[in-house]
Amino acid sequence: MHLLKQNAMDRKVLLSNGDPMGAAIYDYHRNGRAGTLVVMSSQFEDDEIPVEDLFRGIEDMPDLERLALESATGDILDVGAGSGCHSLALKEMGKKPVAIDISPLSVEVMKERGLEAYQINFYDESFVRKFDTVLMLMNGTGIIGNIGNIPTFFSRIRELLNPGGSVLIDSSDLRYLFEEEDGSIMIDLADEYYGQLDYRMKYVDAVDTDLEGVEGETFDWLYLDFNTLAYYAEENGFSAEVIAEGEHYDYLAKLILTD
Repeated sequence: MHLLKQNAMDRKVLLSNGDPMGAAIYDYHRNGRAGTLVVMSSQFEDDEIPVEDLFRGIEDMPDLERLALESATGDILDVGAGSGCHSLALKEMGKKPVAIDISPLSVEVMKERGLEAYQINFYDESFVRKFDTVLMLMNGTGIIGNIGNIPTFFSRIRELLNPGGSVLIDSSDLRYLFEEEDGSIMIDLADEYYGQLDYRMKYVDAVDTDLEGVEGETFDWLYLDFNTLAYYAEENGFSAEVIAEGEHYDYLAKLILTD
C-alpha cells in the first residue's frame, strides 16, 4: 500500500511529521515534475534545491560523486540516499548497495525504483549490519550535525564497518564565504565553527495538492574543511586522506579505521 493512498488520517499524520524533501521526491517520482523545495537558514538568504537534480543519472553527476561510486566496493551502505540516484548508479555497475534515509516518502520512492531501502536514522543502533563501504555524498559530513557530535559519528561508523572497510565522504570548506576583496579570510575564531549551519526546508507549489506546504523542523548541518576532518578522524582512531578535490573548495575523502 503506497503511503499517500492510505486513509486521510494516516496521510495527515505522515505530513505533520514534516518531510519536505520526501514530499518533493515523491511528487517528482509520481508526476514527472515537482514544485519548489525551499531551503531556509538563519545564516543565509532562502535558496532552492532543483528537485529534478535529485534524480540525476551518473552521467550528470559531478566528478567527485562519480569517483566515489567507482571506488565503492563490497557491501555498500548509501547514507541519506534521498531518491536513490547513487544507489541506482551503483546497481547499474553491478554493485550491492543498501540505502537508508530518515524520510518515509523517499524510502517509498526508492523501493518503487527497485532498491533495497530502509527508513532509519544513521545513528539508530538497532540497525546492526556491517558494510565494506559507507557512502556519504552531497556533503556527507552534514549528517554529523555539529562539532560536538563528531565522536558519536565516528563511534557509529566503527559499528557499521567490516574489518578493512572504509568511508567515502564529501564536503566543502566554507571559508570562501568569509573571503575579503584582498583575498584575506575574516573568521572569528572565538565564534562557533564556521561550517556549522542550521537549515529548514519547505515544499511549495506541489503538483500533488496533498503535498503542498509540507515544512520540516530546523536541523543542524555541518560542512567540514579537510584539515578539521582529518584531525578529528585521528582523534577517534581513523585515518583520513583526500581522494580528489573539486573546483570550489569541495573534496572527496576516504576514512579508514586504524585501531
